[in-house]
Formats: sequence, structure tokens, C-alpha cells
Amino acid sequence: MMHKFLMSVYKEILLLKRDFGGLVILFVMPLVLIVTITLIQDSTFKTVTETKIPILLVDNDKGEIAKTVQENLNQSGSFEIVTTLDNTSVTEAIAREAVFKGKYQLAIVIPEKLSSDLQRKVNQNVEKILSTFGMEDTVTAAKIQEIKPKEVKLYFDPATQLSFKNGVKSAIDKMISQIETKSIYATFQDQLGETDEPLFEQKSFISFKEIVPKVDDKEIVPNSVQHNVPAWTLFAIFFVVVPLSINIVKEKSQGTLVRLITNPVPYAIVILGKTATYLIICMIQFWLMVAVGVYLFPYLGLPVLEIEGKLLLMSTVALFSGLAAIGFGILLGTVAKTQEQSAPFGATSVVILAAIGGVWVPVFAMPKVMQYASHISPMNWGLNAFYDVLLRSGSLLEILPEIILLLLFFLLTTTIAIGYDKKKRAV
Repeated sequence: MMHKFLMSVYKEILLLKRDFGGLVILFVMPLVLIVTITLIQDSTFKTVTETKIPILLVDNDKGEIAKTVQENLNQSGSFEIVTTLDNTSVTEAIAREAVFKGKYQLAIVIPEKLSSDLQRKVNQNVEKILSTFGMEDTVTAAKIQEIKPKEVKLYFDPATQLSFKNGVKSAIDKMISQIETKSIYATFQDQLGETDEPLFEQKSFISFKEIVPKVDDKEIVPNSVQHNVPAWTLFAIFFVVVPLSINIVKEKSQGTLVRLITNPVPYAIVILGKTATYLIICMIQFWLMVAVGVYLFPYLGLPVLEIEGKLLLMSTVALFSGLAAIGFGILLGTVAKTQEQSAPFGATSVVILAAIGGVWVPVFAMPKVMQYASHISPMNWGLNAFYDVLLRSGSLLEILPEIILLLLFFLLTTTIAIGYDKKKRAV
């Protein structure tokens, strides 16, 4: 039995050697993919955090608020303020046209008399409050004139991402709120008279502090490499479904499988031979991906993949992920009748499993229905296990549920494949 198994493995290796181009694609394609995607995502991150984005500012106010908004935008380090185009001051019409044509991502239009009207409104409110305490003349309070609310207009390029829009709107809203608050404090200070020290402390009382996990007193800061290496490693591993299923269909159409079984070689031995061979391919893919993350990425200006003390657990996750992928490929190859069925369906199904598994879009950002659907994707199980090891410093016990699910998926798919083949031959 062992001899038949080894001969089956040897046969698979010979088949792979004959398809050298396909073998190169299995190893080179994932490496090109992971380098390209990580560089794009890392450069996008740097664009947001390091490179200044030019934005148009239309200042119709010419007052203190416009000056404060411009100073705060400059101090953020994320924006380059543009107030003139072709030596002409930017108007709202010019700004709107430039943004809607995609030349700029954002234009901020500050309305006329914003500073003066805000100060008048604050004065009215302060006088009204003080009059209730008998500190102001009620006649003055009665002369309050209605001041219409002002709007700071934001024009966004229609192609701008929603996350960028929300971030900018939140930042500007916070900025305006702080300006209003300071104006109220300053007006109260003036109305109550000069003092040696400020009556109101204007420092923020509530602040935010991010608490991140630490290992050996070092903060664990997730980066693009820690997310992309496991995600695209899984994608590469599961892509063996395509050549594996094609291989099985070829054997059926060429009569190779019939000759093997008449030797006799049980179909289960044939399956084990394919499993062992393609599992080696999956592990080589994984180790190549890790090597790229550790040794090549630093030369490309990317963060290094930290695997110290984690490689064994990561290899365990890759091993069982490979088993799950191989089981799916065996089932597909057994059920499919032609290569035209197995190849497109295999590639499409892998893309779908990657999509709902969180490889491209984080599961938490998906609609509720898709979040529930993600639980049936073996890629999601493998990805969670990788994240537990890399980002959460998880132990074998913590990734055991995902490993069991991956193993059960392999056993279920191979059992169905063997049962289907046996039933088909009995007919």
C-alpha cells in the first residue's frame, strides 16, 4: 500500500514537471501579487499620512474664522491649501468646476461675514443669558435681531472615497465647533470684565487614548504587510484548486485513472497521492510568501514581516488551509466532466470565497448578510487563524477551532469525492 502511495506521488510530480509553465505560475504569480498589492496599499497609506493633498479654499469671510481654518488645515500636515489658480483668486464657481472635473479632490467655501455674524450671535446669546441674572439691561436683550445660520460648503470630487469624505467632514465639523466654543468663552470673559487670569480654561477636558496590545513592552502596531501576507497567501494556496481539478479531469478524459484503478489502485490512494503532492506545493508557496515578507519587503521600503516565535504556528495554519484547498479541488475535479467546467468554476469559486472570506474587504465592513456568509468560507477560517497568530499573539489552543474547521472541510470534501466516484463506477 505504501509503495502504491509513493508511486502515486511520483506520478503527480512527473505531471507537474511536464507542465513547467503552470508550475511557475503557481509559485511566481502569488509572489508578484503579494508584492504589487502590498506596495499599492502601503503607498496609499503613505499618500494619506505623508503626502499633502491639494485642496481649494474659497475665503469669502476674510475674518478670524477663515484664518483659523486655514491655519488648522496647514498644521494638520495632510493638506496643501490652494487659494489662487492661474494668478486668479479662486471663486466658488471656479472651485466647483475644478473639483467636479476631478482636478482637485476637495474645495472648502467659507461664507461671507461668517466671523462677524458668529460673534454677533454669540454676543446675543451671552447677553440673553446674563440678562436673566440681572447683569445686563433687558432693553438691550429685547433688541436682539435674528441672524441666519451660516453654511461652510464642501465640494468633493465624485470619485472620492466615502471614507475620505467622512474624515474631512468630521475634522472640519470639529474645527468649527472648537472655534464657536472659544468665541463663547471669550465673549463671556469680555462681558464679565477684565481679570488677571482667564475665567474659563479652554483646554479639552475629554481626550482619546488608543490602547494597543504589547509584547515584551513593545506595542504591536498592525501594518499593511501583516494583513497582506496571510490574506494573499491564502488566496494563492486556494488557487491550486484550478490546476488540481484540471489534473483530475485530464486523467479521467485520457483514461489514466481507469488504468490506475485496474492495477488495482484504490481511488483513495490516488487522492492521497494528489493531497501529499499539492500540500508540498502549498507549503512552498507559504514559505516563499513569508520569505518575501521578511527579506524582500524591507528593500522595497515596506515594513518587515515579524515572525519571531510565530513561524511554527503560521506553518500549521498554512498546512491545514492547504488541506482545505486540496479537498475542494479534488471534489471539483471529481464532479466536473470537462476542463471547461472545472477551470472557470474553480477560479470563480476561489475569488468568491476570497471575497466573502475577508481577503479583499474586512468582514466587519460588509453588510450583515455577507458577514454571516463569511463564516462558511474556509478562507475566513484560515485568515482568522493567521490574524490570531500574527496580530493577537494567539497560541495553538486559540487557533484550534479554525484548524478543526479546515480539517473537517478537507475530510468532508474528499469523502464526498470518493463516494461520488465509487457510486459513479457502480452505475
